[in-house]
Amino acid sequence: MANQYPSGKPNPHQKNSKFAKNYGPRRNERIRVPRVRVIGPDGTQVGVMPTAEALALARKYKLDLIEVSPNAEPPVCRILDYGKYLYEEAKKQKSNKTSTAKVKEVKLRPHIDRHDYETKMRNAERFLFSGNKLKITMMLRGREMEFKNIAFDIVKRAIADLNHMGHADSEPKLMGKNIGVTISPVAQNQRKLKYSGEDEDIPEEDDSASDSE
Repeated sequence: MANQYPSGKPNPHQKNSKFAKNYGPRRNERIRVPRVRVIGPDGTQVGVMPTAEALALARKYKLDLIEVSPNAEPPVCRILDYGKYLYEEAKKQKSNKTSTAKVKEVKLRPHIDRHDYETKMRNAERFLFSGNKLKITMMLRGREMEFKNIAFDIVKRAIADLNHMGHADSEPKLMGKNIGVTISPVAQNQRKLKYSGEDEDIPEEDDSASDSE
């Protein structure tokens, strides 16, 4: 095959080789285009110049010339420390993963019984344990609005019962006929299951009984 050596190993110089993808962005002498647009160490635009001149400028700063936008015309390069660049990219990827965490919801009612409450707390704990944000919604219907104080107490109790797994982003608030609060999970190495075992399945949604009462 064209992209393999006689030994059968992938040719690292072949552009479409999977092996070549492991190198990361092109930098320094690996940048083969004749001209590049350069961004300086402080993030300012330096301008378009011959690649050899850009590389000499990077060396003047004792830094690397890194191709960050290879498909631009001409390609865009930054003058940076390569190790710092990799660190920044890793932080971005971690931040993107964190931002994709789902918001799960647990719904409560003012007259919820002990069994249903415990089931709700197990589900809530599992949601937080998995890194999801949790929304607790206390639903008040009709004359249940007369029991707002009781409803607030139940929500505050739920926050306290989950404080080993997450912390409330704000105080519970009455919004229309619902009382709501959002809980964010603690750091992963601090999450300890209290109401269920690690081998139990994580529910997709909280569908325990009191939601439809």
